Amino acid sequence: MRLPLAALALLATSCATTQHPPAGTDADTVAWWGITGDLSSDAMEGRDTGSAGYDRAAKYVAERFAKAGLQPAGENSTWFQTLPLQELRVEKEGTSFELVSNLHGVGDRVLSATTTTTLEFLRDITVRPIRSLPSQLDASLAFRGYCSPQEMTEVEESVVVCFGSRRAGVTTAVQRLDAAAKAGAAAIINVDDAGFNIEPPRWPEAYARALSFRESSVVSYPRMPAMRLSSEGFATMMNQYRENAAAILPDDDLPSVLAIAESGHSAAAILKAGAASQPLPSFDIPTRLRATFNQSVRQLQSDNILAILPGTDPVLKEEFVIVSAHLDGYGYGEPVNGDALYNGAFDDAAYVATLIRLAERQAGRGFKRSVLFAAYTGEEKGLLGSTWFASHLTIPKEKIAAVVNLDQLRPLFPLKILTMHAIDDTTLVNNVRRVADAMGIEIRPDLEPERNLNQRTDHWPFLRMGVPATNFVFGFDPGTEAEKRYREWYQTRYHRPQDDMNQPLDWGAARDMNTFLYRLVEDIANDPIRPSFVAGSPSAPN
Repeated sequence: MRLPLAALALLATSCATTQHPPAGTDADTVAWWGITGDLSSDAMEGRDTGSAGYDRAAKYVAERFAKAGLQPAGENSTWFQTLPLQELRVEKEGTSFELVSNLHGVGDRVLSATTTTTLEFLRDITVRPIRSLPSQLDASLAFRGYCSPQEMTEVEESVVVCFGSRRAGVTTAVQRLDAAAKAGAAAIINVDDAGFNIEPPRWPEAYARALSFRESSVVSYPRMPAMRLSSEGFATMMNQYRENAAAILPDDDLPSVLAIAESGHSAAAILKAGAASQPLPSFDIPTRLRATFNQSVRQLQSDNILAILPGTDPVLKEEFVIVSAHLDGYGYGEPVNGDALYNGAFDDAAYVATLIRLAERQAGRGFKRSVLFAAYTGEEKGLLGSTWFASHLTIPKEKIAAVVNLDQLRPLFPLKILTMHAIDDTTLVNNVRRVADAMGIEIRPDLEPERNLNQRTDHWPFLRMGVPATNFVFGFDPGTEAEKRYREWYQTRYHRPQDDMNQPLDWGAARDMNTFLYRLVEDIANDPIRPSFVAGSPSAPN
């Protein structure tokens, strides 16, 4: 059923507590916040890809685009581009993880003790859905430090336990999967690096769910069960290791017992050494992991929303500036502090709202170049919407002048610094600096490259295909109040139900960010010089 715009707005106002703009807030920011509230209200159910709530949000966006005077740019002269998708989901019911130790016949002693410890799915441990996920797993555990190829020895048919994967110089998840597969391992577990506070690990996971295109024949990673373990879950595993390792030794082997106790093979010692990028030991854990997986498969679909503001210049109107944001969120998931609805206000309803406000401000009045507005689905599931659009364009590729994406923007503190992704790749930096300089905003490169943010949002498929593209992040100086607010948001609200309309924000920063985007799109769309790649750029097309 397609609800009219008025009915959707009425539903949206039924959500819980909302942070209201203070007196004196400018009209544009008030309107922007109202649209953000509509899109992130409980009525939209978190806008999970393929859900009824997402469909309601998509229709809302299309109706707002239409009222603003845009033209449909989807399939068959509609506002929508449909993605055919397949979902793999590891269901909470019927999935379990246990650490099991059976102690029998050590030396001349007969032991029959069995120790079983449960790891809670989505709170202590999770698993990535894959097509070849077995229904059961029962294998011994082997800790192999950072899981480099050199460390991946004697792990055949074992579950390999690895520390972290995100620090500079440490094997990546793909590299260790390759090494584990070549060594004949049964599965792999990556242990959270609790010391990686640039983007700290958070639990619980919302769910274990993966989406892909139905037509895809590509075998994606991982090719074996790949799990993620919290530092608390790792402490549970290691406590059992120490107890069992001591228990299987003869009573009179006191030196060996002491050696185990002092070996540093404890969760605290390993997490501390790993956080300091120090060498880690390799050792077998006298415990088995027994897991049962209940995985479901279903077919679904979800839409990108595409609209055009036609250009006015006789020549430049044939070129397009794409301005985009992702509409999807996480929907319903594992509860956090009693709340199971992941509303996704700043991620990324707020910047779909910016697209709508840009369209409404123009009210059908075009720039010299045409502007294509794109609200993507499936970003949270792997840039699905932007990847699909980039490979199924509704406009000619050679006519795309630039892409400006809106994501990873959190107006939590005054806007003084912006990180620009792909800053050294294209001449878009000239447009960006022209606008930023006039507003007193400093433009910086990404100072935290280990987070790999440049490849984690919807401008990336276009940059990869040879189109000048960028995305921005609020920047800060180390040790400042701005950094404190930024880190706190990632710890407590990122991909959590607490990213809602009741969270704190800096109203001036929201105004300035939207103003910056409005002016940047105008600058690029009216610039007689088309953006291009810089010579020597690693992202430049061949």
